[in-house]
Parts: sequence; structure tokens; C-alpha cells
Amino acid sequence: MFPDVDADRLLADARRAGEPVAAARLIAEAFFSMSRTADATTLRPLADRLAALRSDPARPQTEVLFHTVAGVVGVRTRKPHATRHLETALRLAETHRLHTDPLYLECALICTLQLMRPQEVRPRFAHLVAKADADPARRARLASMLALGDAWSGDLLRGRAGLRDARRLAGAAGRIDIEAEAASWLIKIEAMCGDLTASAACLEQSRDLAARSGSAWVAAHIAECAAALHLASGDTDAWLGVLEYLVGTVVGANSGLIFEHRWELATHYALHGRPEAAAALLAGMPDPPLGWPGAPALPAWRSWIAQPADAAAMARFEASLAGLNRPVERLSRPRMAWLLGAQHARLGRRADAVRLLEVACTGYATIGAAGLLARVMADLQHLGAPRGVPRIPAPRSAEPLLTRSEARVPPDGRRPGAAEPRPDLSDGPQLTEAETRVARAVAGGLSNREVAELLGVSAKTVEFHLGNIFRKVGVRNRTELASATMARDHPI
Repeated sequence: MFPDVDADRLLADARRAGEPVAAARLIAEAFFSMSRTADATTLRPLADRLAALRSDPARPQTEVLFHTVAGVVGVRTRKPHATRHLETALRLAETHRLHTDPLYLECALICTLQLMRPQEVRPRFAHLVAKADADPARRARLASMLALGDAWSGDLLRGRAGLRDARRLAGAAGRIDIEAEAASWLIKIEAMCGDLTASAACLEQSRDLAARSGSAWVAAHIAECAAALHLASGDTDAWLGVLEYLVGTVVGANSGLIFEHRWELATHYALHGRPEAAAALLAGMPDPPLGWPGAPALPAWRSWIAQPADAAAMARFEASLAGLNRPVERLSRPRMAWLLGAQHARLGRRADAVRLLEVACTGYATIGAAGLLARVMADLQHLGAPRGVPRIPAPRSAEPLLTRSEARVPPDGRRPGAAEPRPDLSDGPQLTEAETRVARAVAGGLSNREVAELLGVSAKTVEFHLGNIFRKVGVRNRTELASATMARDHPI
């Protein structure tokens, strides 16, 4: 089924409808049918047609549909006051108890996400989605938005499972546009969760599906999601190229990342000998409103970019991270701590580096971002683990971001005042990504069954990995594995 053809049929039916609410419903259905394929310019006339159906006194059903479409189109075209439409649509749907109707439920979901409140999606709407009597295409769209809310608010594992299910539902419904959108979000989530193979497969699939459905909306966001894959795999050149593309095309306005993309790129320029380029990138760019995700830290981040080696600027940036305590900021906080920790390491401030990299590790572990956690662990290990205890090696794909020269380690690997080095038990075979995740979970006290449920594999697979881990790390049982891990993470 092609969305545009379906939308044309709905709009033709709307012209023939004699009752305004019935006509408004058909136009809104056409909007949702086209929302994954058409660009905002194509969708704008639908808001105009809904506006023509408004009446005095107002009909709440028509008003919700008009404000939803006008708000979504306004956000996508970065119109001022677009969020007022979204807020009005949510308020009217709630006041008039319209959520039991699947069409109005979809309106409420898309408005909540466009307002960047993903943490509200599951508690407010999950039970309604579960019992909604919806056609297959709508059920796939509802499942996709519910899962996106989970992932965006920091529950990556639940979001990944939900988007996989949404992709399956979309495929069964024959809606490759919805399937393309779910696959595109999975690029990012699979990469952050540590499954780089699955992420790369989703990248290939989403590009193919977007091309087959002519999806302008999905195509524009594939690069944004691919950036996470390049970062998690350690391909700095590819990550930088994508970041420059995102900033140049202003991708990220709908996800709240439009500012963070620019700040990230300016940071890279500042740390790699291009201070003028960093300053030009931020010149004239205002800080976002306080309600914007990440906003409490962005002014201090800007100041640090201007003085990347200044300890006071770094301290102010670190202090500002305490303000990032909303669910929607669970992805941003560890990344900022990681950037700061890596810079402290370059400057030879090992204690500060370890502290901030541990903050990043904790943040990524909390949300299930095993892929990014592996990258930070590689940086931590490059700073040096306590001598005489086995370390859990980072997976092969997680080469450290810090070089030995950047970390300012003497050529012989010893730091001033350090004791004679003992044999490093991590020089043997390294753990794979899957083995690293299993090792961390087992060391944390989980049973094989619990690890299997957490990672989405069978208990037999966990047993297989555990045997390899014991052999590679040089321990005999779970207790020794936990002791080895704790000794590395909490040196005395």
C-alpha cells in the first residue's frame, strides 16, 4: 500500500463528506497516512483544509484534529508558537475524553512527542494503546510512537523491543513507510545498546525502505541515527562527517538535538586545533529555552568550548550537569561527562578524568547503552587499571578515543612514583562485545536466567559466553569474576 495513494482517496472522500467532523476525520487520516513520507510543505495544505472546517461554537473533535496537524507541521517547519497548537490539542482531547477513539489517541501521542515529553507517553497512553481497536497500520504507528517514547526517555532496552515489534507490525500491514521509520530509529538504539551488526543492518534496511516508499521524512533522519553507529563503532571520521552534515542541514529540530549537534561539533573543532571554526559555529547562536532538553548545561558547555584547557571552565561545565535530571536528558548527561573526562585525560588530570568517565559509565549502564559504555570503558582502561588484578577488556570494536600521547603517559607506561609494573593479565584474548555485556551483568550479581532476559538471549548462550569469559579473564567462577571487576572499578 502506498501512503500517498491512500491519502488521495481519503481526501477525495473528505470533499464529498457533508458533515464537518466526518470531513475533518478523513483529512486527519490522510495526514497520518502521509506523515512518514511527505515533507512539511506538502502537509501544510491539510492544516489549511482543517482550519476551513472550524466553526463557532467550536466542535472539540474538529479542534483537536486542526491543532494537532497545525502543530506538527509548525514544528517541522520551525514556526513560532507551534507548540501552542500541540498543547491545545492535548488539553481538548483530555477535557473531552477523546482518547478512547484511536484517531484521537494517535493525535495525543504525536503531540506529546513533538512537545519533547517522551517520559509522559507510556504512563499516559500505554494502557489505551493496548486496548485500542485500531487497523493494522495505525497499530504499527501507535506501537512505534510508544517505543520511541521509551527509548527517548532513557529506557533503551524497552524501546528497542517495542520498535522491533512495531517494525514487524508495519511489515505485516504492508506499510513500508512505517517500517522504514521504525528501522531508522533502531539504527541508533541498536548501536547504543551495543549490537553494531544489528544497527548496520537497520541502516541498510531503512535506506532501502525509505527509497521504496519515497519517504522524505525518514530519509532526512537516517543520518542523525547513523551518527550513533559511527560513534559506538569508533569511526571518528564518519561520525564527524555526519555531524557536519546534520549541523549544515539543521536536522535534529524535532528530537531536541539541534543545539547539541552544534555544540558537539564546536567541541571537536576546539579540541583539535580549530578554535576559530568552533567560535564561528556558535557565534550568533542563542542558548535554547530552559525547557529544552539539555538547556541547563549548554551555557557552561559553550564557555568551556571557548577555553577547553581551563580548569575553572571545566569545573563549571561539570557542575551544570547536576541540572540534567529529567528523563529526556538521560542520554545527554553521560555524553557530556564523557567529553569532559576525555579532555581531563588529555591534560594529564587522571583523577578528574577517572571521576567523570565513571559518571559516564554509570549513566550509560543505567539506560542500557552497552555500546557507548564499551567506548567509555576503553578510555578508562587506557588511563590504567590497578596493577596485579585482571581487567575486563573492552570489546574489539571499542578502541579508546584517547591515544597514549593524549593521556600523557610516559613511554615506558609508568607514572611518576608508580611501583614496578606487574604482569598485566589483560594482554590475552579480548572479550567480544557480547562477552563484555555478560561479564558485567554476571559480576553485578545476576543469574544466568536474569542475564538472558536482560540481554534478550537464551540461557544456553549466556552459559557459552561465561565459559569463554572465565578462560579469557583467568578466573574460575562467578565470585572471582565479580572480585576482578570490582577491583578494577573501585581501586583502593
